[in-house]
Amino acid sequence: MLAAAPAMAARPAAKMSGRVLGANDRIQVACIGTGGRGRYVTGAFAKYGQESNQCVIVGVCDTYQKRVNLNKETYKCDGTLDYREILARKDVDAVIVATPDHWHARIALEAMDTGKDVYLEKPMCHTIEEARQLVATVKETKRVLQVGSQTTSGDQWHKARKAIADGMIGKHIMSQGSYHRNSIEGEWNWPIDKEAGPDGKGENYIDWKMFLGPAQKRPYDADRFFRFRKYWDYSGGVATDLFFHVAAPMNICWGEPQFPTKVMASGGIYAFHDREVPDTFHLIAEYGKGYSVVLSSSMANSQHIPGLIRGKDASLIMVEHGRFEGHAPHITVRPEKAASKEYLEKFGKEDIKIPVEANDTMRTHVANFLDSMRTRKKPTLDVETAARAQVLISMAVQSYRQGKVLYFNESNWKVSDKPGKA
Repeated sequence: MLAAAPAMAARPAAKMSGRVLGANDRIQVACIGTGGRGRYVTGAFAKYGQESNQCVIVGVCDTYQKRVNLNKETYKCDGTLDYREILARKDVDAVIVATPDHWHARIALEAMDTGKDVYLEKPMCHTIEEARQLVATVKETKRVLQVGSQTTSGDQWHKARKAIADGMIGKHIMSQGSYHRNSIEGEWNWPIDKEAGPDGKGENYIDWKMFLGPAQKRPYDADRFFRFRKYWDYSGGVATDLFFHVAAPMNICWGEPQFPTKVMASGGIYAFHDREVPDTFHLIAEYGKGYSVVLSSSMANSQHIPGLIRGKDASLIMVEHGRFEGHAPHITVRPEKAASKEYLEKFGKEDIKIPVEANDTMRTHVANFLDSMRTRKKPTLDVETAARAQVLISMAVQSYRQGKVLYFNESNWKVSDKPGKA
């Protein structure tokens, strides 16, 4: 077993090219991080590979030996506690990165440096600086990076983008969305294996030092390991786990992904007091092209608000039920009574319903990633689009924690609490 990775491990300057894929070659995929989400995504790749013969799972990695053993048996492949053993393998073409958020960027960056393409679970990373590094490294290495918000493979966002580009809402004014849930036990309170830990024997062993990685060093805490999304060291809570599924589709709808210029956030721990992150959270953001975004969420109430984009002449309703991960049979353009004469002459004053194709968004997202590996074209949720969403939600986390309105300077990727000072 290799020693735990140092906090600031140096990345190699030289870039390696990946294996050249033949038309009939199966893409060989390994998963790093095989908890609940990682196991689900790996299962989606394996199923698609069985159906299409396009890919196969050849390796798994986790810091918990029980998860390694389980997934080794499921996929009849090699397994390890150390992600660097996966990255050192020349037979691995792509990696799924489904670790806690604070490891996302480092593993993805190192994977690209070794010539591997990356399916990177949302959120893309943990900090704005990491987002900047990912954008630069994709450009430098020419690797394919698909961010794993499968929501963006839904047809409604792409139909919405065309509708907006066709002038069907007029001047874009504001976008709104929500992500609400409720449960008795509280969000992210997943089961804890009480026998597991750094002193556990056999399959109960957890490599706690590797789990912490670049995060603050702490004594082993089972709640932090099994329920990491409740803690700032490893997650941004609602913003990064759930708002990414709203912010990324909106950037697709707009046609030209945008960085926010000003972000403010608020909320609090109102119902579940066993965590650091808020159970209720909302943000307002402004954009340089003259529109705003308003997002609302609570983990203690499940009633959504409609997901829509408001224009001066009409509103475009993408998800009337408000669930951005749910299918909508159509999107609706709803003209304003005060719409311009020119608009009404072109589109009329009645609602326009645009049919949306139903699809398995996870399967579509996986297929798009694998196709992008073969063609070297940009995937659906490429690093540039995802970075725009990441900056929004990362700034919202900072705003909430600092109690300040924050401003973003796109030219240097800097955040400040004073306009024009970033």
